[in-house]
Amino acid sequence: MSSSILFEDATIIAFDSDSKSFKIVSPGSLWVKDDRIAGIYDASTPTPADLPAGTERVPSKGKIISPGFVDTHRHGWQTAYRTIAGNTTLPEYFFRYGQFAAMGSFNAEDVYIGQLAGLYECLNAGVTTTLDHAHHIWDDATAKAGLDGSIDSGARVYWCFTFHTIPNDYDHTKQLASAEALRTDERLKTSPTEFGVAFDGWSMEPPERIKSVVDFTVDNNVSVFTTHSLGGPWVIDNGPTVLNNHNILQTPVPVVISHASFMTPEDVSLLRSSNQYVSITPESEMHYGHDHEHSHEIMDQCALGVDTHFTFSTDLVTQARIWLQATRRGLYREKLATNKIGHPNPFDVEQAFYLATVAGGLALRRDDLGVIRVGAKADLVVFDGESPNMLGFVDPLAAIILHSNVGDVQHVLVDGKWRKKDGVLLPSVSGDAWKETIQPRFLASAREIQKKWAERPLPEIKGKLFEVTELTVLDKVNVKRL
Repeated sequence: MSSSILFEDATIIAFDSDSKSFKIVSPGSLWVKDDRIAGIYDASTPTPADLPAGTERVPSKGKIISPGFVDTHRHGWQTAYRTIAGNTTLPEYFFRYGQFAAMGSFNAEDVYIGQLAGLYECLNAGVTTTLDHAHHIWDDATAKAGLDGSIDSGARVYWCFTFHTIPNDYDHTKQLASAEALRTDERLKTSPTEFGVAFDGWSMEPPERIKSVVDFTVDNNVSVFTTHSLGGPWVIDNGPTVLNNHNILQTPVPVVISHASFMTPEDVSLLRSSNQYVSITPESEMHYGHDHEHSHEIMDQCALGVDTHFTFSTDLVTQARIWLQATRRGLYREKLATNKIGHPNPFDVEQAFYLATVAGGLALRRDDLGVIRVGAKADLVVFDGESPNMLGFVDPLAAIILHSNVGDVQHVLVDGKWRKKDGVLLPSVSGDAWKETIQPRFLASAREIQKKWAERPLPEIKGKLFEVTELTVLDKVNVKRL
């Protein structure tokens, strides 16, 4: 693989760090040297004549070069569930598809190949960075398998080891030992994958165990810490106030709080004062009904995520599009409810693009991710701007957010290395090819898992969720006349 690549005559979505805004360079050329963006050139600053010998020149007329998209919340190991839970609800998910329901039915191979196949799905869609809440930690083998799959994918994965109490002999002491061994894995020194920590047991675990997780996180200065928070009727409030009480919020470690629904004014204030971020997962929160009633008011501290990708889209463009239009609709409805018509548009396309790129990097405290500027990481996505749905574009941001699909993603680079080229996914770091090796291995694993779940009776959802909130029956929509 060449360490010097020049994309020529493209439309480039560059980023101006001073104005915190996108700058469109068209036509322009972009030079990648090793793992960094080394130069951006237009008519006033022509391409240097002394590029390194062997520089790979990529004709890019009609193409749009975008920063790689940053997904700040995902569970990669669940890929094998794809399509078997299209109508599930969150209470059912807890008892049928989550980390505790899956324990004993996924072996290390299942975790590895599911993680790898799921990350290939990300790369195929131009998602170059993923924060993975890895709650497949049931023993040393399944823990290592998730990290192995992340490293072998070649994607930039913030792989977050999950500390939790599970009904086997894999106790907290063993989990700490496993986390330490994986944190110091030599491969992490040369891989774009980084080690993080995930933990949800703030209200369930004993104080000494919570403190040991916080100490492990801070003492080792891990790359990121993440937690789920579903407040209000959902009970699982792991929001900023709770985290601050355990001394994890005001530390050098970036904290990403997934969903963070039903935040209080105190939560919002703490989020801003600590400069920590929420991961909004629009399609997930609509599908499961988490709700996100305040997130449009605090988007200066938000990025976008996917969550349980087996139930819906895994590409960040779809998440940005859904969040853009859902937010617009909600704000329009506020005015319509008072018999008024709102103008101008309350949420711009550029800001939706920012959430899917720049904000994701900032959530990880990485201002060199999700941006195209000299010195930033060479995590890039090249769209075909001449596809039938994008042909004739003027605004490349609108072309991507409103009109593109995964089929328009022609090239993907991570750390300056090709991961998808001319529409074809390239072999993994371990040398496995998608169609020849990864695809059949994943299918064999997925079919076994899907068979097991088909034989499982559906859980009975009634009474109160977690013995607190009453479960009720929703009216069903029917598109057929009775």
